Amino acid sequence: MPSMTKGVVKMDTCVLFLPGAAGDGNFWKGVGKCLPDSWEKRFLDWPGLGHQPPRPEIRGMEDLFDLAEKALQRPSAIVAQSMAGIIGIQLALRHPDRVTHLILTATSGGLNVARLGGRDWRPEYLAEYPETARWILTENPDLSDRVADLKIPTLLLWGEDDPVSPPAIGRYLVERIPKARLVTIPGGQHSLGTDKPEVIAPLIMEHVMASPGYGGHS
Repeated sequence: MPSMTKGVVKMDTCVLFLPGAAGDGNFWKGVGKCLPDSWEKRFLDWPGLGHQPPRPEIRGMEDLFDLAEKALQRPSAIVAQSMAGIIGIQLALRHPDRVTHLILTATSGGLNVARLGGRDWRPEYLAEYPETARWILTENPDLSDRVADLKIPTLLLWGEDDPVSPPAIGRYLVERIPKARLVTIPGGQHSLGTDKPEVIAPLIMEHVMASPGYGGHS
């Protein structure tokens, strides 16, 4: 088994990108282009959300989890935006052997964001995506009591000016996830993943390369 050398780009690294409620995996393409060409990158879409074509078998959050679980075919780092943090956290809890690193950006799912100062995202979301599946407006599993069980290196990326998932949520998580690090991006909004790929990608790369399990090896 090859040894992990800090700072060396491994050829077998895989990153699974999960979009937020807009459902479009292209959200992450800019970040993906800034990561090493040798890394495998997989970009999921969420059928029925945003402008994505629906599929009859996708009827709720559990079905999205099943979709992501099937895509997790080999040890991978998971990068999850906003509500996809629900799925990323659950994948890491259920499959610690396959999730090598977790990167949560502007996560608003799985927590009581209103209690932590988050603005209700649903009116603006419905205005932008009037044909979206309506179940996304009501499903919000509470993972507050489970995040402390995460055992893998976790990077929390938050926008300083995000009204939907404000930095207070990142501070809440970093205090509860054992191996977490929080980075707040000056001027960052809720869409910092697509707005600032040149800032986000190096942080992801540093996190993956510096942590045990890099390249799927321990």
